[in-house]
Amino acid sequence: MKRFAIKFLAGISIFLVIAVAAGWLAFVPSAKEPGYEFVMAWGGKGSGPGRFNDPTGLAVTNDEVFVADSRNGRIQVFDYNGGFKRQFGQPGEKPSDLKRPMNLRIAKGELYVAGYWNDRIQVFGLDGALRRIIGGSGSGPGQFKAPGGIAVAANGDLYVADFYNQRIQQLKADGTFIRQWGTTGKVGIGSGEFNYPTDVALAADGTLYIGDGYNDRVQAFTPDGRFSTKWGGPFAINIFGPFRGWFATVTSLAIDSRGAVFVADFYNNRIQKFTPDGAFLTAFGSKGSGPGRFSYVTAVAVADDGTVFAADFGNNRIQKWVVKGEEKWNR
Repeated sequence: MKRFAIKFLAGISIFLVIAVAAGWLAFVPSAKEPGYEFVMAWGGKGSGPGRFNDPTGLAVTNDEVFVADSRNGRIQVFDYNGGFKRQFGQPGEKPSDLKRPMNLRIAKGELYVAGYWNDRIQVFGLDGALRRIIGGSGSGPGQFKAPGGIAVAANGDLYVADFYNQRIQQLKADGTFIRQWGTTGKVGIGSGEFNYPTDVALAADGTLYIGDGYNDRVQAFTPDGRFSTKWGGPFAINIFGPFRGWFATVTSLAIDSRGAVFVADFYNNRIQKFTPDGAFLTAFGSKGSGPGRFSYVTAVAVADDGTVFAADFGNNRIQKWVVKGEEKWNR
């Protein structure tokens, strides 16, 4: 009897080991690309040029980095090596004022700013001149409650992550409502439902990617608006975690020139990279304050040459990364 019990327990132990291993292989993929290496960082807490108070958004041109310096109520602009160039905006309610600017997008020579605390999208020239304002406070079509991110289509249509309204809105360039994904004011975990969406990004083929913030996942929709896929944790149903391909609050999305999707994984203190259909490629970053470490990463942007910039929220700085083994300094 004792021998049988020992064999039984051994069998159970082997089964559990196999089950855990199978679960790991099924839900925690291995890296398929080289990682990234830290190049440099700039910033520090403050209100002077080149200093930040909660950086929350990033956008890049071929030679400049735009940073949403949220609690300082401004946009700061730098070269690729962190050299300060100019700034615009101040805290307030006036048309050109900024109240907690969040994720940024650049399209056709204009900077789109998601205004979290003033419930609007502001569009600036790259020189900082205000050109127009889209939206206003509310839950009706074309209105916002804390917009967190924006994408701009080739035809000028806008896609806005409407955070507290639990929806994504598609608008014409002048702000006229076209359609939405999600039910206004209702949290959900199913496909096409959201739990505080934070950002949106458009691929070159028109695929719409949505950072479904507190559902800890990314959702993708076809160019005609149909649900395509979702990823993050087992079955992408609001299960957070530290494993590869999982998230602990998605805060920002970026798409590189090859269509890869980069995701700012806020509480996991890292950036993750995926194929267009959600297959895990690589990840970089860890918690801390030293080089290459994050204290909550809020935003990510990718230059045409593949350089990655990340907003290191708690450390009040911007970090620059490149693929391991690539030339780091002449960029």
